[in-house]
Amino acid sequence: EKLRVSEPSNAYDFGQIVNAVNTNKDKAACADLLTITDPKKLPVLLSNKLEGEILLVFIQSLEHYIAGKDPGLAYQHLFYLSKAERFKVVLALLSRNEKEEVQQLFDLLSESQNDQYSLEDLETLKKVYEL
Repeated sequence: EKLRVSEPSNAYDFGQIVNAVNTNKDKAACADLLTITDPKKLPVLLSNKLEGEILLVFIQSLEHYIAGKDPGLAYQHLFYLSKAERFKVVLALLSRNEKEEVQQLFDLLSESQNDQYSLEDLETLKKVYEL
């Protein structure tokens, strides 16, 4: 059964949806969540709850459902994810395979040129993701 996703109004609601998405590894529902969530709000909505598993579900959802349709939105989410509390800690704990998944998303975005970001912007953000 597909998870129903509505726009979260606060960090608690967002956390509940993220936990459900993460438990079921439901990337389609996660993509729905990321599509209706303003990227600028991500750091506040995530609060201090960012974890490796959550980061990966976000990355996979962006890669498989969003980057092809709306690379600008995928870029915005990557940008604001990097501003979230605990981002550096979570990044440091990613395995090589997990980092490769992040790299694949960046590769996809560099192939889909977009007016919302330049290749330089992408390169700068890649450094933030330590790629």
